[in-house]
Amino acid sequence: MTDAFSSSSETVLQRVLEVSLKSNTPVDKLEELYQIKATCDFILEHQFAKVALQFPDELLGDSVAIAEEINRNTNAKPFILGDTSYGSCCVDEVAAEHVGAECIVHYGSACLSTSKRLPLMYVFERRAVDVDRCASSFRELYPDSRSNVVILYDVSYAHAVKDLVTILSPEYPNLVSSELVVEGERCYSPGFIKRLNNDSLPPEQCDSQVIYQFGRQFSLKSGSSITDYSMFYIGEEGATLRNFMMTWNRCSFCSFSPATMTGRAESISVNRALMKRYYAIERAKDASVVGILVGTLGVADYLTIIQQLKETIRRAGKKSYMFAMGKLNVPKLANFLEIDIYVLIACPENSLLDSNDFYKPVVTPFEMEVACNKQREWSEEYITDFRRLLPGGQSHVPLADQQDESDETDVSLITGVLRSHNLLNGEPAETPSSSSMVLRNQTLTVANTNSAASFLAGRSWRGLEQKLGDTPVVKAVEGRRGIAIAYEEEGTAS
Repeated sequence: MTDAFSSSSETVLQRVLEVSLKSNTPVDKLEELYQIKATCDFILEHQFAKVALQFPDELLGDSVAIAEEINRNTNAKPFILGDTSYGSCCVDEVAAEHVGAECIVHYGSACLSTSKRLPLMYVFERRAVDVDRCASSFRELYPDSRSNVVILYDVSYAHAVKDLVTILSPEYPNLVSSELVVEGERCYSPGFIKRLNNDSLPPEQCDSQVIYQFGRQFSLKSGSSITDYSMFYIGEEGATLRNFMMTWNRCSFCSFSPATMTGRAESISVNRALMKRYYAIERAKDASVVGILVGTLGVADYLTIIQQLKETIRRAGKKSYMFAMGKLNVPKLANFLEIDIYVLIACPENSLLDSNDFYKPVVTPFEMEVACNKQREWSEEYITDFRRLLPGGQSHVPLADQQDESDETDVSLITGVLRSHNLLNGEPAETPSSSSMVLRNQTLTVANTNSAASFLAGRSWRGLEQKLGDTPVVKAVEGRRGIAIAYEEEGTAS
């Protein structure tokens, strides 16, 4: 019997599933790739009785064989989380809590966002990489042996970085290798990850500048800054690389693809990408109704950033509505035409959503703060980790005191219309459902304050409504039989 769990329900369904034991990975290689023995030791050490095994879609083929091995060696009851509520790189603590799991084992690629509810173990996929070819590409991309270079990598290639550094360090004295680190005492990973602790740095690095972001930590030479370094990334093009390039946008990037075994200088125009994001900020400034999309329930402090955003949006004279959605797509967001712009709360890798196909733009919490908090100015710094925006964070900018706020105006770069930053003096007006309220402030700017409720009242179709007492009662009648191409009473086409 296999326990199957659906994240859309709070109940566990027990049923017998006919699952083929044939795995995508040969049985004799499961231990090497998935570190089953280390996982069993972790479970036995802490005496966990229920364990949630979270797999991304591409590794589900191996999940049953791994779960059987864990059950056989520990007697713990494993639950396979095959359909995560949000991105598979984040830990799905909500689904694990629904089944009463005492810990989570997360397999595959991970964003290493902080999770604090349950004990957690990371098991990274050990993807193959030719270290010698990688070193050769590095030499071609950085012919100057005095170059300052930081090695970054996808977590799936963490097992090969030590060998690469051993080859290159004698030739490149200014080479810096990043380490995988996580916050919290309840997170574990065999071999390639450690808990965040600045006191554990070697003595020769105590006077260095320590950079910690996105689950990576590395030390720079004393007196230098991140802009003095180039970045060498091991992995495929995707969300992880894009996140690094947007954050450290003043550094040059090169990458090595283990799949094609080729290296290249990244030619994507980061400035062009930043211009697109700045356009989204201008759209956020013009917006009157903001939809807050909750794209994670596992990253620490997501509730705090929601409250901060709601207050920031309110103080800017805008209305906000909150939406909890799993996998975002165009049809879902198209149902809410009254929303002018969305702000997505997610992990750093999933927050940079390309919203070209969406009817309304989707921005990050940082971009919404630039649009609504006049104390924060657009600069070369770009922030994808919303935790840095919170009080105590490295990039936190408090809101101005309400007594000191003045009704400032500027011109929209998109519409050319004069707009007011503090349109309603921080207090959105209540709008009657029967009509719209039109306000005229001191700068003679006309503002339409239609609420989403009044917008809905004007729709001809409003979804599934009971309309008790309005719909006449009729007897049930027998409907058509058959399939749509040919119902039984219609006969067959000649």
